[in-house]
Amino acid sequence: MASLYLFPTLLADVDWKESIPESNVAKIINAECFIVEELRTARRFLRKIGYKKDYDKVSFSVLNEHTKDEELSSMLQPIEKEDKDIFLLSEAGLPCVADPGARVVAIAQKKNIRVVPFVGPSSIYMSLMASGFNGQNFAFVGYLPIKDNEKHKRLHQLEERAYKENQTQIFIEAPYRNDKLFECLKKNLRNDTLLCVASDISSQTQSILTKSIAEWKQKQDFVIGKRNTIFLIYHN
Repeated sequence: MASLYLFPTLLADVDWKESIPESNVAKIINAECFIVEELRTARRFLRKIGYKKDYDKVSFSVLNEHTKDEELSSMLQPIEKEDKDIFLLSEAGLPCVADPGARVVAIAQKKNIRVVPFVGPSSIYMSLMASGFNGQNFAFVGYLPIKDNEKHKRLHQLEERAYKENQTQIFIEAPYRNDKLFECLKKNLRNDTLLCVASDISSQTQSILTKSIAEWKQKQDFVIGKRNTIFLIYHN
């Protein structure tokens, strides 16, 4: 039975064997159909794990924020018409988690196409594991609003949830806005709120630090920079 396989990619430029099981790679090495977020990144990843096929003879469909809804169903035709497996690749980490791949998976489910998730690295879960925060009650809320007044309101909502529901709040930001968000967190959250800043997960420059807002305010020299970063807030 042809299936839609959800295949995680690397979070950083490291040896793939450190993050991806060899048994998974053995399944993708002969694949002929892919759905990817960005062609160049996907092809580079495939070559890194030993994929040898001629790309001119391989089918790639691009699924990103610009893809129209009416284009999605046709991406699944290799499964429906040719009985060929399709491998969906994220730009980094797990497909369909903070990733546009969820849109085509929803259609696959409606069509009763078999969907198979593979294990792999997730910056969201790895940051939660290393934060020291509640791992039984947590919420990933994606990006915060860009406008300052809306962002401040959203932060207070998340902080209240952390206090009242004992729930870890997890969110992300575009790397070039990391430091602006960090300053916003220090300014708007309570001093005893805990903040974990997790950057470059799985790479040699990985940094995962948990401190209270009061403690973060004392670290005047701390700069996140344009690093892939996960932010988590909590209160014991």
